[in-house]
Amino acid sequence: MDLDKTHYRTEGDINGTPAREQWWADHTDKETQAWLQKDARYFLHQSMSTPCLDVLQHCDGPNIRNLNGKAYLDFHGNNVHQLGFSHPKLVQRLYEQMQQLSFSTRRYTNIPAINFAQKLAESLPGDLNRVLLAPSGTAVIGMALKLARAVTGKHKVVSFWDSFHGASLDAIGVGGEAVFREHMGPLMPGVERIPPPITYRGIFEGQEEKCLEYLEYVFTKEGDIGAFMAETIRNTDAQFPSENFWKKARALCNAHGVLLILDEIPIALGRTGALFAFEHYGIQPDILCLGKGLGGGIFPQAALVCRDAYNQFAHISLGHYTHEKSPLGATAGLTTLEIIESEDLVQKAQNDGEFIKTRLHTIQNKYNIVGDIRGKGLLWGVELVKDRLSKEKAVEAAEKVMYSCLEKGLSFKVSAGNVIQLSPALTISRPDLARALDYVEESIANVSNQEHQ
Repeated sequence: MDLDKTHYRTEGDINGTPAREQWWADHTDKETQAWLQKDARYFLHQSMSTPCLDVLQHCDGPNIRNLNGKAYLDFHGNNVHQLGFSHPKLVQRLYEQMQQLSFSTRRYTNIPAINFAQKLAESLPGDLNRVLLAPSGTAVIGMALKLARAVTGKHKVVSFWDSFHGASLDAIGVGGEAVFREHMGPLMPGVERIPPPITYRGIFEGQEEKCLEYLEYVFTKEGDIGAFMAETIRNTDAQFPSENFWKKARALCNAHGVLLILDEIPIALGRTGALFAFEHYGIQPDILCLGKGLGGGIFPQAALVCRDAYNQFAHISLGHYTHEKSPLGATAGLTTLEIIESEDLVQKAQNDGEFIKTRLHTIQNKYNIVGDIRGKGLLWGVELVKDRLSKEKAVEAAEKVMYSCLEKGLSFKVSAGNVIQLSPALTISRPDLARALDYVEESIANVSNQEHQ
């Protein structure tokens, strides 16, 4: 593991450590090892996804299962699992749609796509009611950047360092994740990045006004900024700006003629205890980017939603993706919104969030290797401290907690080297949620005891 680089890594854990080797030795049988070797032989290797941990065969509800039938409660899910996995209503709807209209050829529309766009528009406030569909969140980011240029006539963008908006060249160009830009050479011009308003051990810790001053300074000095693109809440290591920050940032955008593009691809649809995360802050974006869980954890589906006034660029190709009005994707999206509503998953996420908050703060008070607890709804971060432990020790401790939880049957992502990120399915039962938090506490207790020996 290259510990020298963990200070700027905020996406994902690192796969090439001795702990990974030990996991394979202790927890994989010959059949699994053979499949992992074949995977490594035929897939192009890349950072953070090679080599793989295990081989999955089944998923249902909050669980994923490997070839031997071992179940993991999935508290990562690549943020597609708001409904859990294989929700029966969604599976049935997709099966029925496949029997009728599986693809919609360019020049034609279809009823599922129209109904989905209407439902999405009606779910959003004000004049956020114009929809453009795409097969991936990264594609939606590209469309949002193009639309902002068309609306404002300005190509420059402000974004946050450490932000993640997708992995394509245009998305990493506007994003702030250093690991994705390594070896890529020149990227999209006109991007100005500023430090994010991190509330714990960030450059603007306790000084969000300084971040706002910085934002205003860039708007003023550049003079031709067309868009400010940001994650409303940073998903990967669970960072939550204040309401004051977002209201003032929205006002700055208005004052300088800058479009506010909010990327809620991983965090919308009830994840934070609101259908859309910006609802926590009493603001509205000019362009909203959605994806991941919009397809119900089965089908890739994403969407851009913008103000009605921007519907004036029929002469410009903003998206034009082959699977733009996919009947299957639209069915998945529409059904996902209906299930969230009918099962009252937003309110459930709020209630579960209070339960998690109480448990995690109890853990924090018991073990001094836990530096910060932050979250809303069913998105939480547990940051292991860097002052009581060196950075290297904090990274190692987080990895030990992760593998201990994996052994018990809980899967999650480690971000920024030392942040345990917890994001279960919104449909998870309270007993399963309590059991997962027991695993987290037991694992932190074991690692904490090791540190004091």
